[in-house]
Amino acid sequence: MKLVRLEKVSRAYGRTFALHRVSTTFESGSATALLGGNGAGKTTLLNILATLDAPTQGEVHYDALSWAQVTRRARRSIGWVGHDPLLYANLSGAENLTFYARMYGLSDIHDLTQGLLERVGMADAHDRLVRDCSRGMVQRLTLARALLHDPALVLLDEPLTGLDRAGRADLSKLFDMLRSQGKILILSTHDLATADALCDRALFLRRGRVAHDTALTSPGDLLSAYEEYA
Repeated sequence: MKLVRLEKVSRAYGRTFALHRVSTTFESGSATALLGGNGAGKTTLLNILATLDAPTQGEVHYDALSWAQVTRRARRSIGWVGHDPLLYANLSGAENLTFYARMYGLSDIHDLTQGLLERVGMADAHDRLVRDCSRGMVQRLTLARALLHDPALVLLDEPLTGLDRAGRADLSKLFDMLRSQGKILILSTHDLATADALCDRALFLRRGRVAHDTALTSPGDLLSAYEEYA
């Protein structure tokens, strides 16, 4: 997947627009910080991109595929980190990843899962039950679960929750690797310092509309833009 394009996308709940006529593009190898206050439309936009919610109006294109076509046959091209980790509490981290790998019909499952657990800093705790893991450990496993099937589009709604300094450093390395592989990364967060370090672009939403779209080329760009547009 090289490009995701939104054309005048809206999402209405009754007479209230959570998203209103949003037009933008996300390109391969980019990492976009999706920013704005509570109720700005960030989660709604991510849900539409994840094909969890349908747009009320407008069109979403994933390369040559429409939103409807992706929902029917290309959802595995999307990786999703939301507020629900989508992990089974009574299984270990390794067992959870093995379960999902089998669902996706992946091969070399042991090597794949062990490699991902190591990449997210969970290699030494792979046999620990999810119910016994800290919030930060669960978040690391959630990232591994979202990347297991090698998605082209990775959507992350507050992925920094529970992560300590080491976890944020691991996430930064992971972002660099995914961008070098040509993934499209879209991150919604209130942590401006980390978003500034991880992303090369910021898209600001205000009351469901695009308020500002800017490249992040130097440290501090994000903070100054946030004060004006969030």
